[in-house]
Amino acid sequence: MSNSALPADSEEPPSSARLHSLKAFQPAGRGFWADVSAPDWNDWRWQLKHRITKLEQLERLMPTLTPEERAGAVLVDHKLAMAITPYFFNLIDPADEQCPIRRQVIPRLEETDTAPWEMSDPCGEDSHSPVPGLVHRYPDRVLFLVTDRCAAYCRYCTRSRLVSNASGYDFHPEFDRQIDYIARTKTVRDVLLSGGDPLLFNDEKLEYLLSRLRAIPHVEFVRIGTRIPIFLPQRITPELCSMLRQFHPLFVSIHSNHPRELTTEARDALGRLVDAGIPLGNQSVLLRQVNDDVEVMKAHVQKLLMCRVRPYYIYQCDLIAGSAHLRASVRKGLEITDSLRGHTTGYAVPTYVIDAPGGGGKVPVSPEYVLSRNNDRVVIRNYEGKIFEYPETTDGQPLFKAPVRFEEPDLR
Repeated sequence: MSNSALPADSEEPPSSARLHSLKAFQPAGRGFWADVSAPDWNDWRWQLKHRITKLEQLERLMPTLTPEERAGAVLVDHKLAMAITPYFFNLIDPADEQCPIRRQVIPRLEETDTAPWEMSDPCGEDSHSPVPGLVHRYPDRVLFLVTDRCAAYCRYCTRSRLVSNASGYDFHPEFDRQIDYIARTKTVRDVLLSGGDPLLFNDEKLEYLLSRLRAIPHVEFVRIGTRIPIFLPQRITPELCSMLRQFHPLFVSIHSNHPRELTTEARDALGRLVDAGIPLGNQSVLLRQVNDDVEVMKAHVQKLLMCRVRPYYIYQCDLIAGSAHLRASVRKGLEITDSLRGHTTGYAVPTYVIDAPGGGGKVPVSPEYVLSRNNDRVVIRNYEGKIFEYPETTDGQPLFKAPVRFEEPDLR
């Protein structure tokens, strides 16, 4: 029996059946590209070369485009380019306008609407940039932007001002200046490579960058932020993994939002990274009609663990201009977080954060588990809503001091 369906006489409740279906691993298949040879299909460079980037391609491959999608595709060159790998395109349900994969990568006319509180640089990265392409917001770590290109472009991208250069940002990283700043700033112990997507570089260029960073004594570890295992798992070759394992401790943060993105191909690519000794964490963005659903999010975090990836963050969607149609409420994010705690293993519960608008950094946002506290006690609730009291302790002093008992020694 296929693991993608339950038997007709299954006694599992509908929610359990849905969870089972969402967690099933399925291959993406070749779909419209059935006549492409296996060597070509599994070549990441072929995938990049044949990305869907134009309206004409979309109309041919998906005749069910809505007027809003068609208008959005016409305007992509003015804000954020469109690019979808053939592999990832196969995950779209052309019959479902609200398909969670479709909503993430196909432009819509709503992207041209900007609310008064939306910004081109919602995280204030440019104001924390001591040299071009380097963001130094936190004391001991920097964000090293290495490219403005991605395998595919997320329509809610925080850096849509920069990636793809559709808006004329004209990003040109200067590796020598970026690395020089890191080398002379002794407090920097953690470097995150991002962009764009660093894993779009060939092995030699990526090895060059990692080698230069590893040569800086105070850089303790390096991270790579990437969506390549999800958009382009063919890029995660044994050769790439062999090269990366030279640079431990090296961490990789992936970006997956929905359980359907975790195909057998993605699982195998992630497995190759893990087998190379690279710890993996996932960062999701809470998106309206994509993953703002308790069962969908639970299936996703549990499926990530099956891929040996630790769910790390759920981000509230940044206030990027033109993203209102994809932004779920903070209220919904709190509800989902509350529904995970206690209802699945703690390893599967990510931290829900808001990147404070304007450059305030990540702020954890949690449901209220501490109901009250004073000098004597803390009142807490558990995942079932039950209330408990915990005695408070004065810092440095025991709350209760047992009497000392002294007994005369028996000298007989």
